[in-house]
Amino acid sequence: MIQVPSKTLTLAEFLELPETEPASEYIDGQIIQKPMPQGKHSAIQGELVSVINSVVKSKRIARAFPELRCTFGDRSIVPDIAVFIWNRIPRDQNGEVANTIPIAPDWTIEILSPDQSQTKVTKNILHCLKHGTQMGWLIDPDEQTVFIYRPKQETAVIDAPEEVLPMPSFASELNLTIKDLFAWLLE
Repeated sequence: MIQVPSKTLTLAEFLELPETEPASEYIDGQIIQKPMPQGKHSAIQGELVSVINSVVKSKRIARAFPELRCTFGDRSIVPDIAVFIWNRIPRDQNGEVANTIPIAPDWTIEILSPDQSQTKVTKNILHCLKHGTQMGWLIDPDEQTVFIYRPKQETAVIDAPEEVLPMPSFASELNLTIKDLFAWLLE
């Protein structure tokens, strides 16, 4: 759902607005509300955050966050999963995870919802890569396919059940196949 304000809002003005449910993003001066996650999206998101954190969080290598607002490069986006290398997690004066995240994630993961624009989601992934993200995934549950985006590299399309999904270097211990990923929809 696109909400076009009567006047153009700045990023700062957007950030002063109350949060919406589902989240709204600020992209190219427009406020765009994300679609409400549905069953497949929610199942994959919940399992994937848990699996990533089980490998990287306990070792303080990185941490995965669901639906975390990241504001950088004149955009404010909410990736389905944002993964930050441990020493890049923004922290407040108490050493706790900060509420405001002014940087791009190291790994951004989007899960396509039925009524969501693949083009819009891809543009957000490419925006992240332009601002330092190491890898972006676009998961399409209906096609059981994952598109892998890396800076200045050709997009990889992973759809063979036994194919191991490429990981960013900091998550190299994570071993996940297409079959593993989409089996979560059967549980």
